Amino acid sequence: MKYITATIFSFFLFVGLHAQEVPQANFLAHWSMDGLPSSNAHDNTYNEIWGLYVNDREFAVIGSTMGTHIIDVTDVGNISQVAFVEGAHTGPAIIHRDYHDHNGYLYAVCDEGNSTLQIIDISNLPSSVEIVYDSNDLVTRSHNIFIDADNDRLYSCAHRGTSTGYSALRVFDISDPMNPVDEGGFDQFEGFEVGHVHDAFIKDNIAYLNCGFDGFALVDMTDIEDVTLLGVLESEDYPDSGYNHSGWLSEEEDIYYMADENHGLALKAVNVEDINDMHTTSLFGVGEGSPNAIAHNPIVDGDLLFVSYYFDGLQVYDISNREEPKRIMHYPTSTRENNFNYQGAWGVYPFLPSGNILVSDMQEGLFIIDRLLISSTNEVAEEVFGIYPNPTVDELQVSLETEGSYHYVVRDLAGRIVQEGEILNKVHTVHTSTLPLGSYIIELSDGHQVYAQLFSVAK
Repeated sequence: MKYITATIFSFFLFVGLHAQEVPQANFLAHWSMDGLPSSNAHDNTYNEIWGLYVNDREFAVIGSTMGTHIIDVTDVGNISQVAFVEGAHTGPAIIHRDYHDHNGYLYAVCDEGNSTLQIIDISNLPSSVEIVYDSNDLVTRSHNIFIDADNDRLYSCAHRGTSTGYSALRVFDISDPMNPVDEGGFDQFEGFEVGHVHDAFIKDNIAYLNCGFDGFALVDMTDIEDVTLLGVLESEDYPDSGYNHSGWLSEEEDIYYMADENHGLALKAVNVEDINDMHTTSLFGVGEGSPNAIAHNPIVDGDLLFVSYYFDGLQVYDISNREEPKRIMHYPTSTRENNFNYQGAWGVYPFLPSGNILVSDMQEGLFIIDRLLISSTNEVAEEVFGIYPNPTVDELQVSLETEGSYHYVVRDLAGRIVQEGEILNKVHTVHTSTLPLGSYIIELSDGHQVYAQLFSVAK
């Protein structure tokens, strides 16, 4: 099989985007593999994404129709697959896989065929991984899993198992990570019946449950023998309701950001501070330019909300004002025409120490995106710094509009860094005499945003 890695820089990022509503993010790297089959249902080779930080290195975990691929992404200029775990069931029947890690182990499930729960020891990455558990007794199929790390519990959504049967939601004790113990399954919570729980977010035993067409439920799972239903939003209880798919809690624990997986429906910011008065505070999304858009998986990290948005790729929102999210950045992962199917960006993982964003595209594979916000046009960058002469021969003068300090990099149009350094004064000289004839991009970063301008070297 052929492995494909790339760090091709998106030149389009810097020119021709004057009409774009928000800037396009900075592409860092891409990975996919030739020879993998696509699913029969959605033509997707790839599915869920997860991230790992092990032995001071960063890894992406991406599912495919054939199993679990672990990619070392520490050096975005040289990413590579370091491990592969074949799924218990493989091939074109596979659509969904899902992952979470806990205490040095990666937990992997699948929602098609006669599959298993796989527990993978990841402590020796990047050298090797070891499958320490692979059985369909407790889990044959699961649509999604979530681990409440502080309480050593794994939650299996839309669950099936040989000995455990079907449950809308099932709970496992993983305090002994290699030997999960069944704690019980649920199809209703104090009389609120659900056909299935599609996805869940759990913190401190409080479960935020996305229950498909049955709506949203907030449940206290502390006492597994006597769970407490704290609140419910049925479809008629919130605007733009449809198939309640997934969500993520703000770090302040007051707003739950929720996605309904239907064409044209908005994301919701739901205030959950008062369980007797849960209500939607705002509707937001990619805007009028994409009427068929479907939000898939939202994830919160600090004051940012990251959303994998199928055909509309990665979307990033500033949620510092948590009730009024503002779209600040995007990246289009899909090359396919929006044809009303389920294709494009499936999942997003923003928690790596580097801040780099991992995105899985159903057809295209793994994308690594820079978290730093980059200016989309020279006009924006010129408000921060000027460059002259342009074209240049031996020296490029960089002049800051206001006092400040910046890290700069010079890239060629393939995205390779050919020079970098620090700018500490209002005027700085970048020596270009060693650069070949051609066009380059100079980026200035203040640690929060990147500003970029195009220049050329003439000999």
